[in-house]
Amino acid sequence: MKRVAVCDDEAAIADLVVQLFAGNGLEAHAFYAGADLLAAAEQEPFDLVLLDIMMPGMDGFSCCRELRRKSSVPIIFLTAKDEEIDKVVGFELGADDYVVKPFKPRELLARARARLRRTAGSDGARRTGERSVLEALGIALDEDLYVTTLHGEALTLTPKEFAILACLLRAAGRPVASRDLFEEVWGEEPNVQSNNTVMVHIRHLRKKLSDIDSSREFVETVWGVGYKLG
Repeated sequence: MKRVAVCDDEAAIADLVVQLFAGNGLEAHAFYAGADLLAAAEQEPFDLVLLDIMMPGMDGFSCCRELRRKSSVPIIFLTAKDEEIDKVVGFELGADDYVVKPFKPRELLARARARLRRTAGSDGARRTGERSVLEALGIALDEDLYVTTLHGEALTLTPKEFAILACLLRAAGRPVASRDLFEEVWGEEPNVQSNNTVMVHIRHLRKKLSDIDSSREFVETVWGVGYKLG
């Protein structure tokens, strides 16, 4: 059973999220201070951490920084701070996702499960120190540093493009269904617009790859299924 840590100084919120996860087959533990979470993580590692930002004493950014010094555990910020700069700082510190309060329990659960699946599917990733680097076709994607290159040249990707490319790299040439990409990247159940949404982001991703190397189609369409790396 996957172990999830939920850290929020508002006990009602932390306990609610723990109940949500526990009721859906996850072992969840509530912490109300960053220092307590760090101490527990030293004793036994977690598979996923949900972290509030605005906490007294050690805030979420500081806690995330400390976790990243010793672990590559997936981290999702769960916070009321919805300014773009806060999200940028969070991702730069090594966070994997960012959910703004008030959140929808079903969406939060879907995002957490997607992150756990990505971690479970990254066994083929090359480990560089504490970092996980996915590589294929001249592409190198560092999930912890949030850096992507093609033939050594930097790729400037949006968070959604980055996540899509990471999913395709993990699949190692196997087709990934459009609905699965949508569920993993957007953290929501597919709907009537899902395929179009994914298609638009794939088009932008292809364009950025082609700007560096137009000699091949890096992302191929598998008709009736989805997409794969070519």
